[in-house]
Amino acid sequence: MMLSATSKWFRSIIMEDSIWKYACLRDLQVPDPGKVSFKWINLYAAAFNGCHSYKFRQQEKHIDWMRIGAFSFDSQNALLTNNLILPLKIHKEKTTEKMLESNGCCVVRNIKSGIWIADLQLVRCPVCDLNTCDGTMQVLDARHIELFLSEGYQDGSWDYELLGSHDVKKQADGASAGIFDIKHLKDCSTSAVLNLKSWVGKPKDWQPKAMIAPYAVAVNTNLQENEGLHIKFHTMKSGKNGEIVSMRICEQLL
Repeated sequence: MMLSATSKWFRSIIMEDSIWKYACLRDLQVPDPGKVSFKWINLYAAAFNGCHSYKFRQQEKHIDWMRIGAFSFDSQNALLTNNLILPLKIHKEKTTEKMLESNGCCVVRNIKSGIWIADLQLVRCPVCDLNTCDGTMQVLDARHIELFLSEGYQDGSWDYELLGSHDVKKQADGASAGIFDIKHLKDCSTSAVLNLKSWVGKPKDWQPKAMIAPYAVAVNTNLQENEGLHIKFHTMKSGKNGEIVSMRICEQLL
């Protein structure tokens, strides 16, 4: 950008879309997704301007956040789970609601393929609306890179829908969540995400930890003594019958 300010010629070169595509893929460390719907300079800005989903909606609920990184969806099928213990089981005969109730995981189809951005959000839990409440909720928040530039998101016509929930009715050592591209579930890079000893915090380390791979993302926060967790799974579609463009796994103490 400093170079582009030196002359009109440099500015015309720097503003080439291929330059920003290279910078975006380099800095996000993701493969080329192919065709995109927006200019790469705008996609770069949307990824690196410090914005997150709670800056657009429910700002009063937001406490803190951290950027985890970027990953890709090569297929249109995702596994959402709060259980990162191997083996990850997919029960095809069950409905989404039953899968969530029994196993705390579900398969989500019609995912918009391409680059996805993952953040970890800390928000006030929705049990009450008191600003003085100390209750907090951890949210694994993933979105397609084009989401913030889409008219349907900007005008508020796209919103999150609840897929279902799952309760852990016993002491939970940690609040974990993961999103996986099912096509790459058996990849070596995905196995690294499920190797919890390599990245989860040691006992009494209460700082959130995250792990990202080319086709997966996961988070874990160690918990003090508790009575269990309530987990909710949300998705956002690009219109009534559109593709899934954002997903959330929200976890709060019972």
